[in-house]
Amino acid sequence: MTPQEARALIAAVPMPLLLVGPDGRIVAANPRAEALFGTSLAGRLYGSVLRRPGLLSAIEAALAGRAAPGTPATGAFTVSAASGDMRYRVTAEPLEGGQGVLVAAEDVSHLSEVVQQRRDFVANVSHELRTPLTALLGFIETLRGPARDDPAARERFLATMAREAERMNRLVSDLLSLSRVEAEERIRPTAPVDLTAVLRAVRASLAPAAEEAGVALEFVLPDARVVVPGDADQLTQVFMNLAENAVKYGGRTVRVVMHPPAPETALRGEAVRVDVVDDGEGIAPEHIPRITERFYRVDSHRSREKGGTGLGLAIVKHIVSRHRGRLRIASQPGKGSEFSVYIPAS
Repeated sequence: MTPQEARALIAAVPMPLLLVGPDGRIVAANPRAEALFGTSLAGRLYGSVLRRPGLLSAIEAALAGRAAPGTPATGAFTVSAASGDMRYRVTAEPLEGGQGVLVAAEDVSHLSEVVQQRRDFVANVSHELRTPLTALLGFIETLRGPARDDPAARERFLATMAREAERMNRLVSDLLSLSRVEAEERIRPTAPVDLTAVLRAVRASLAPAAEEAGVALEFVLPDARVVVPGDADQLTQVFMNLAENAVKYGGRTVRVVMHPPAPETALRGEAVRVDVVDDGEGIAPEHIPRITERFYRVDSHRSREKGGTGLGLAIVKHIVSRHRGRLRIASQPGKGSEFSVYIPAS
């Protein structure tokens, strides 16, 4: 194969590829390899231009025939970039007839991110569970000792223990909900759901809590049925989470407004929009991009006091994504917040 034919063959491959000849010189490099390692690679010794130990070791092993027959030599290297470290996995496959080695560099940065996300998730769950467990253990020890014969202290401690146990129960429940939603996210629900009825049920469920908190709860809903394809239980969870958050952390008024189906460019068709609006403290701009992350809280102390698990908005985001909808958040400090959910109408 001529160098021109080799270049034409590997140019269309969507990952960095190098063809190294048996003499150790680079025969061809596709544009992605040149973007990664530099231009004018052809004709040069690979050791003089590829200064990545993991990459060099893999090429050397493949050229020397040290890899097992039919098995490519492998390696890894990291490239520092402005957006963070990029991690690559290298495979160096000897060509038939001793014509050289084909070297591929696969970007596996996303795999490292997944591993890091899993570690962060486990650390967050451990922290969220450890706090109430530590409190429970402390109260149990006190009830067994100094407060054994103190009825007033016993009642106070038991009330706190019940509150902490309920917090753990909510956390486990939200974790299971999030796990189910993530598992089903690629499967779009198609059952007909009356969104008006869903929001009426949310209003009925939330009315006692709003009254106790002294929050005026206003729902502006159409008289007619508005049917969308979806999962009724999950849509109920979306609007219950959003409205409950508004009651807990908003101001004195919460309005839930459903708009009739209208064209929505981003969803390529008609969508029903539901706004959950409060007149509370609002959210600073730097928090808005992250508040749908798992366990992310704007005010951790206040959230825990209110019984929040830090998972509600993450669940909302995944359910809306499963319905192929959109979640938009608009807020200004001191002017309240508006959470808008767009659900495709067909």
